Amino acid sequence: MMTIEAYDMHYKTLNEKVKKTKDKKVVIDKCFGQRFIGAASSGKEITINGTPGNALGCYLDGSDIIVNGNTQDATGDTMNDGRIIVYGNCGDATGYGMRGGEIYIHGNSGYRSGIHMKSYQDKMPVVVIGGSAGSFLGEYQAGGLIIVLGMNTDSDGIVGNFCGTGMHGGKIFLRCKKEALPKSMPAQVVARTAEEKDLKDISAYIDKYAKFFNEDKKDILSGDFVVIEPNTANPYKKLYTHV
Repeated sequence: MMTIEAYDMHYKTLNEKVKKTKDKKVVIDKCFGQRFIGAASSGKEITINGTPGNALGCYLDGSDIIVNGNTQDATGDTMNDGRIIVYGNCGDATGYGMRGGEIYIHGNSGYRSGIHMKSYQDKMPVVVIGGSAGSFLGEYQAGGLIIVLGMNTDSDGIVGNFCGTGMHGGKIFLRCKKEALPKSMPAQVVARTAEEKDLKDISAYIDKYAKFFNEDKKDILSGDFVVIEPNTANPYKKLYTHV
C-alpha cells in the first residue's frame, strides 16, 4: 500500500505518483484541493483523507475512490466504471456526463448533479445522494438512475428548482411525497408515486448506501418515494426540432 501526504503537493505531482505506483491500494492524507485525483484510473482503491479538488475521478474506469471528507465540483465527471464513495458532501455537477459506475454521497450534492448522465452500451450510471440536491438535478439526463434520500440534511426541501429540465431518459427517485415536490417541475417530465416494482429496481443501491454509511435500509425504504421520468406525451424533442 502506498501512502502519500499531499498537503501542498502540486496536483500534477500527486496524480503522477498515484498513476505510476504498482500498489493496488493508495491512501492520500492531508488532501487540500488537488484536482483530477484518480483520473481514468482502473484497478485501484484510492482512499482520500481531506478535501479533493474539482473533477475527482473524472473518466474513472474501474477504480474505487473513498473520500473521508467533502468533495468539490464535477466529482465523477464522465466516469465510465468504478465507484466513488463520499462520507461528506459534494459540490456542483456531480456525475457530469457520467456513463457508468456508481457514486454514493452520505450528505448533500450541489447544483446540476447528474447533468447529461447517460447509459452507455451495457453500463448504467447510478448516483445516490443521502441528503438533498440543488437545482437542475438531472438536467438533460439521458439514462441511468439518480436517487435522493433527503436524509442527513438541514435543507427544507429534498431538491431545488427545475428538477429534470431537459430530461429525456433514465429515472430520478426522490424520497418524499408528491406534494413536497417544487412547483418549478418542468412540463416535460412526469412524477408518480413509486410502486413496489420501482423500489425493487433501487433496492440493491439502497443496500450499498446503507452498508457504506451505517444507515438502516428498512428505515430508508419505509419512506415515500416519487419517480420522475420523461413525459412521452410531451417530449423535449418538440422543443428542439421543427415540425
